[in-house]
Amino acid sequence: MPDLKAVVFPACAALCALAFLFKLRDVRRRRDDPALRALLVAFSCKGVSFTLSTPLVSQKVDAALGVEDLGALGIHLFGGVVSSAAFLTAIVHWVYPREEARRHVRVRLVAAASVAVAMVGLWIAAKHGNQQRSAHYLLQNANRPVVAAYLLLYVSAFGSGMIEIIRLCLRYGRVAGRQWLRRGLHATAIGASACLVYCLNRLLALITVQCGLDPLEWELLTPIANGLGIFFLVAGLTMPSWGPRVSDGRRLARNFITYQRLHPLWHALSTAIPDIALDPQPANRLTRLLPGDIDFRLYRRVIEIQDGLLALRPYTDPDVVVAARRSGHEAGLSGDGLRARVQAASLTAALRAKRDRRQQPGREAPSLGPDTTEGGYADEVAWLLSVTRAYTALPSAENAESTERTKR
Repeated sequence: MPDLKAVVFPACAALCALAFLFKLRDVRRRRDDPALRALLVAFSCKGVSFTLSTPLVSQKVDAALGVEDLGALGIHLFGGVVSSAAFLTAIVHWVYPREEARRHVRVRLVAAASVAVAMVGLWIAAKHGNQQRSAHYLLQNANRPVVAAYLLLYVSAFGSGMIEIIRLCLRYGRVAGRQWLRRGLHATAIGASACLVYCLNRLLALITVQCGLDPLEWELLTPIANGLGIFFLVAGLTMPSWGPRVSDGRRLARNFITYQRLHPLWHALSTAIPDIALDPQPANRLTRLLPGDIDFRLYRRVIEIQDGLLALRPYTDPDVVVAARRSGHEAGLSGDGLRARVQAASLTAALRAKRDRRQQPGREAPSLGPDTTEGGYADEVAWLLSVTRAYTALPSAENAESTERTKR
C-alpha cells in the first residue's frame, strides 16, 4: 500500500500544481474574479495535501518539525476542509448571481473555519500521552474516542462539501448555457463522487474498528478514490478554460481534412477553368500541407468549386445526366448518394466537353444538388464532399487522368 501511495499521491500533487499554474495565467486579466481566486486556493491546498500524503514526505515533515503526526493534520485540513470549501466557493460563484453567491460563501467559510478550529483542538487533545508516530493516523487511532471524534468531524466536513458540490453541479449542469461549462460541471460531479467514496471508506473504518476488524485490508481504496477524484475535479473545474480550445482544434483539424479531400474536385475544375481560383498559381504539395488560414482556405475552395460547377453548366449534357441517373438507380443508389453520382458523372463529361470546346446550345441541363437546399455552409461542404467521393470513384478515363495529375 505505501508503494501505491508513493506513486499516486505525487502524481496527484503534480496534477494540482499544473492546474494551479494553468489558472494562474488568468489572474492578470481577471483580478477581481472570486471564483478564480477560490480555484487557486483549492488547487494549492490539494497539492499540499497530496504532497504531505506521500509517506516519505510526511515522515520527513514530522521529523523536521519535531511533532508526530503533524503531517496528518495538514493532510486533513488542507486536503479536506479548506480545499472542499474553496472548490465549493468557486462553483457557487459560477451558478449564483454575485450577491447571492457571497451570502452562500460566507456561511460555508464560517462553517469551514469552525470545523478547522475544532479539528485542531481535537488533534492536540489526541496527542497528549501519545508520543509514537502513526503511519496511518486515522486508522491506527480510530479506537480512541478523541480521534474518533476528530475523524467523524473531518469526514462530515469533507463529505458534506462533496455532496453539496455534486448537488450544485448536477442541478446547474443540466441548464448551463455553455457546452464546456456544462461538461465541466458534470466532470466535477464525478470527481466529487469519487472523493465521497473516500469519505465513506473512512467512515466505514470508524465503524469496523469498533467491531475488531482491520480497515487497512481495504486501504487500497484510498489512493484509487483520491486519484480519480482529483483527476475529475481538476478536469471539470478547468474545462471551461481549455475546452473551447479543444473545440477550435477539432474544428481546424476537421477543416484541414475537408480541405484536402476536396482537392481532387477543385484541381479538376481549376485546371479546366483557371479563372475560378483566387490564387492562380498551382498548389504544390507543401502549399497543400501548409495552407495557412485553413478556415479561409476551405471557404475559398468551396466558393471556387461552386463557381467551377456553374461555369460548366453550358457544357453539361442532359443526356449524360439522364443516363447517369438511370445507371445509379440500377446500382441501388437513391437520395443524395444518387445525386452526387449523377453530378460527378455529369461533371466528368462536362470537363471533357470543355476541353473539346463542345457546348450544348439551347439545351438546359437539369439542376443538380442535394435533396434539400435549406442547409447552410456546413451542408454545402458535406454535399461537395459527397460529389468529390463520387467523382474520384468514377472509372472514366477523364477522371483517371485528373487523379494522376493531382498525384504529381
